[in-house]
Amino acid sequence: MEERENNAAAGMDTAKQPTPRKRWLLRVLGKVSLVLLETVLLVAVALYGVMFVLAKGPSPTARDLFVRSVRETSAMGFLADIYFTPEEIAQIEAAKEIEEYSETDTSLIHVNVSTASEGPVADEWGLVDEDGDGIILQDVKGGGFSGYMLVVLDPSRVIMGSKPDQYGARGYTVEEMVKEFDAVAGVNAGGFYDPDGNGNGSIPDSLTVFGGEIYYENRGVGSGFVGLDENHILHVGKLTADEIRERNIQYGVCFGPVLISNGEVALAEGNVGGLNPRTAIGQRSDGAILLLVIDGRQAISIGATYQDLVDIFLEYGAVNACNLDGGSSSMMWYGDGYVNNCASVIGIRPVPTTFVVLKEGADGNG
Repeated sequence: MEERENNAAAGMDTAKQPTPRKRWLLRVLGKVSLVLLETVLLVAVALYGVMFVLAKGPSPTARDLFVRSVRETSAMGFLADIYFTPEEIAQIEAAKEIEEYSETDTSLIHVNVSTASEGPVADEWGLVDEDGDGIILQDVKGGGFSGYMLVVLDPSRVIMGSKPDQYGARGYTVEEMVKEFDAVAGVNAGGFYDPDGNGNGSIPDSLTVFGGEIYYENRGVGSGFVGLDENHILHVGKLTADEIRERNIQYGVCFGPVLISNGEVALAEGNVGGLNPRTAIGQRSDGAILLLVIDGRQAISIGATYQDLVDIFLEYGAVNACNLDGGSSSMMWYGDGYVNNCASVIGIRPVPTTFVVLKEGADGNG
C-alpha cells in the first residue's frame, strides 16, 4: 500500500513538471520579454538624453523650440516641467503679443471665379485646376516637414461645418462633418475643451460663429479670430462680438495667432511657435480660400512653426491667414479619404468645428 502511494505521488510530481517543449517555449518567451524590456529602457534613456540635450544644451534656440513645441500640446506639456521651473518656462514662452490688428481691408479681396476657359490654365500663382472641379491640392514641403495645401477657387463653397445643437453632447471627426454637410473636403478648425487629452471634442473653448449666430460670446477670442462674412471675405484679428456683428460674419472660430493681415506678416516678434502638426486657413486677393495642413511628430515630418506657415501662405499669395487648432487634431479630408496622417496615438479626434468645402453649385450662404 505504501509503495502504491509513493508511486502515485511520484506520478503526480512528474505530471506537474513541464515537458521539454514547454521548457523551451518558456525560455524563449523569457528571453524575448527581456529583450523587449531592455529595448524599451534603452529607447526611454535615449529619448531622455535627446530631450536633456535640447533643454540644457548650449543652444538657446533649440531649448526654446523644445519648450514651445511640447507646451503647445495637451498631452506632452509636462515634459517642459521636468527640466525647467515655471518661471523659466514663462520667460521662454514670453513674446511681444500684438493686442490689436488692423481692421481687415476688404478692398484687397476681389472675388473672381471664372469658369470660361478652353482648358486648364495656370493662374498668376502658377497653379492649374487640371480637372476643372475648382479645387487644387498641392504637396507642401519644407525643412523637416511636409503637408498639403487645398486651394478652393470659389470662396462661396467654404463654410464652417459645425453642429451647434450638439455642443456639449458630442463632437464629429472631420470625415463625419464633411459627410454631414454633403461636402467634398474639410479641415479641423477652432479649439475645444479637452482637459484630459481624450475628451469628445464637443465644446468650443472660445467664441464661435455659425450661420451668423454667435455662441459662447463670453469666452472671448483668445489669440485670434478668423471668419467669413456674407460676401465670403475672410476676416482676421481679435474682433469683439459687436465687431463680428457689424461685419456680418457668418462663420468663424478662434485659435490663432493671426499669421498675415492685409498682406503683412502679423506674427509678434519672437512668437515663432514650436514644431508641431498644424492646420491654418487663408485667402488670396482673388478670393480663393487656402486650407493648409502640416503633418508632425513623425520621422519624415517633425512639424512646422508659425513662421513656416507664414512663409507657405506668402508663397501661395495669401492676403490674410490665421493659424487654427493643430497637434493631434490636424486633419484634412478630400474626396474619399484623409490626405494627411493623424498625429494622435488614440486615433482621429472628434472636434466641434471644421471648415468644409461644399460641392460645386451648393448654396454657401446657408
